[in-house]
Amino acid sequence: MLSLRKSTDRGYADHGWLKSFHSFSFAGYYDPQHMGFGNLRVINEDRIAPGSGFGTHGHRDMEIISYVLEGNLAHKDTLGNVKGIPPGDVQRMSAGKGVQHSEFNHADDQTTHFLQIWIEPNVTGIPASYEQKTFADSDKRGKLRLVAAPDGEQGAVTIHADARLYAGLFDGAESARLPLDASRKAYVHPRVLALVLGERILDGEVKAVAAQRRGLSSDESALLDFLRPTRARKSDRPTSKENSHDKPVRETVEARTGQHRQDRPRRAQATRPARGDER
Repeated sequence: MLSLRKSTDRGYADHGWLKSFHSFSFAGYYDPQHMGFGNLRVINEDRIAPGSGFGTHGHRDMEIISYVLEGNLAHKDTLGNVKGIPPGDVQRMSAGKGVQHSEFNHADDQTTHFLQIWIEPNVTGIPASYEQKTFADSDKRGKLRLVAAPDGEQGAVTIHADARLYAGLFDGAESARLPLDASRKAYVHPRVLALVLGERILDGEVKAVAAQRRGLSSDESALLDFLRPTRARKSDRPTSKENSHDKPVRETVEARTGQHRQDRPRRAQATRPARGDER
């Protein structure tokens, strides 16, 4: 089965300092048809205004990947990491037993544009950990580069989940082909649309092509490969409180210790997502 979901069909939240598109139910956006995809729980496309960011907040038992498209994302956590994440870098944070962190855009005049990806782990209660690596554009131009994998193969960041994340840059007629086992699922996320690929697609292969060939404008794509679908639990919908979406932070954030909140939120009242795409 092949299913196409347009960018404008995603959930949308405008907090002023933060503009966010939600591919799956998240915070005030609830869609029972889009609770996740296999063990993929969240793909948020976020834009943080200059001088703003997410205050210190906690996670537990979740693999969290940040992929910066434009600008720079400042990260600070209770593990002692103080990092800047530029375009081309992939950040992996395994929340495990619990970690608190903040994310901030220190620029005076540039928006930070990035993808926030959450994947359910295949092991829980492990010590929290952090990893960040740079992947050059030349390694992604016209091909799919493995950037996150369970065993860190091919120089990818290591995730504690049965999933693999590929990133590619495609222009014009450029394309890439990736063998896909019939027992697995794949999810393709170009910058302006989400393309869901189910089992036995294209005779067992996934072909990632530039979105321009579909009459859209895009040159960067991410592809995730999963073992099998799992039924999404409505109680697993991340809330705004657990991700500090309720209010902006207008100063440098100091990481602090405290009780770790778990990424297993309560159900909230459904709301209608806003339509429209800035791009």
